[in-house]
Amino acid sequence: MTTFSIEKIREDFPILKEKIRNKPLVYLDNAATCQKPQAVIDSISHLYTHEYANVHRGVHTLSVKATDRYEGAREKVKNFINAQSTKEIIFVKGTTEAINLIAQTFGKANIKAGDEIIITAMEHHSNIVPWQMLCEETGAVLKVAPINLQGELIFAEFEKLISDKTKLVAVVHMSNALGTINPVEKIIAAAKVKNIPVLLDGAQAIPHMSVDVQALDCDFYAFSGHKLYAPAGIGVLYGKQALLEAMPPYQGGGDMIRKVTFEETEYNGLPYKFEAGTPSIADVVGLGAAIDYLTEIGMDNIANYEAELLQYATAKAKTIKGLRIVGEAREKGAILSFVLDKIHPHDIGTMLDSLGIAIRAGHHCAMPVMDFFEVPATARASFAVYNTKEEIDILMNGIEQLIEVFG
Repeated sequence: MTTFSIEKIREDFPILKEKIRNKPLVYLDNAATCQKPQAVIDSISHLYTHEYANVHRGVHTLSVKATDRYEGAREKVKNFINAQSTKEIIFVKGTTEAINLIAQTFGKANIKAGDEIIITAMEHHSNIVPWQMLCEETGAVLKVAPINLQGELIFAEFEKLISDKTKLVAVVHMSNALGTINPVEKIIAAAKVKNIPVLLDGAQAIPHMSVDVQALDCDFYAFSGHKLYAPAGIGVLYGKQALLEAMPPYQGGGDMIRKVTFEETEYNGLPYKFEAGTPSIADVVGLGAAIDYLTEIGMDNIANYEAELLQYATAKAKTIKGLRIVGEAREKGAILSFVLDKIHPHDIGTMLDSLGIAIRAGHHCAMPVMDFFEVPATARASFAVYNTKEEIDILMNGIEQLIEVFG
């Protein structure tokens, strides 16, 4: 795509033509999941119509074609995040499984009683609970770096937590509840002083900005396909090759083995050591198609456009009396979380749905964030490449109608 055309982009997403309660759909729940372009839908349909078979195991034509498509997608992921090798790209169900994989393999092999893991106070539950489980099992200690009232990491306090006991730093790249973009370069640099591995939860960041894992020098990076305009049920764990090779397998079964006898099993090499069983073949192909689609638009173009949307929405929101934005970090992605005086977020979500507007209302799998801001939940409008300023106007008009109705 030589020029950024929002009209052309919107045409690429068939669901945007849907009507909700006889109103044009205004889809602003992108932090939960993104809609799919026709290119992704077509790629899956083509596979099932013309090329579907199991991968890696067959010598017949369909199996070869399906394997080529599957491994071709792995190559696309490698290039998209600038990994060194396809051996560093592990296909998983999503970010949650990727983090659990690290906890159950790297964690169990390297973390023992008295060791410490550092996270931040803005983490999604999927980057809290696996570490709590590991700490319960091993006797390790979970340390939480605090945030300020703008929703930003207090970096000086994070640095104070780093010690000789720290064995892993696991932090979100971009908060799903606040939109905060963490200073991951500084975080990684601080951890590297003591040779501490760093895992980045990239589920929210990956659809909104260019990610270069070699430039970041992170040890692990996890993300989900469904937030990247790809199908649900597929995700990626990137890991540095040396670390992945040293880690034990996560699951046992077919394809992660070289040789099996009743006496012993010889495990397969990377990346297959961590991909037991028949994979989600069509979803991987869909992920590859989504990456092609986004690459054609350009991630920098997407980041710039979404920054415009966020700036516009924030300015509009600040004109509405009784609306409070939750999370106003200086470095922030396309998420607007807010509360309204005397109106519960669930009522906001329900009333806006009657106008055809889809937002998210709840704790966003980040209950500690809600506790910190002393709110039961927030309403969250989150923007994607296909959203428009006109849709933001519809949202803000809807909010003003709500306030009138509730008095």
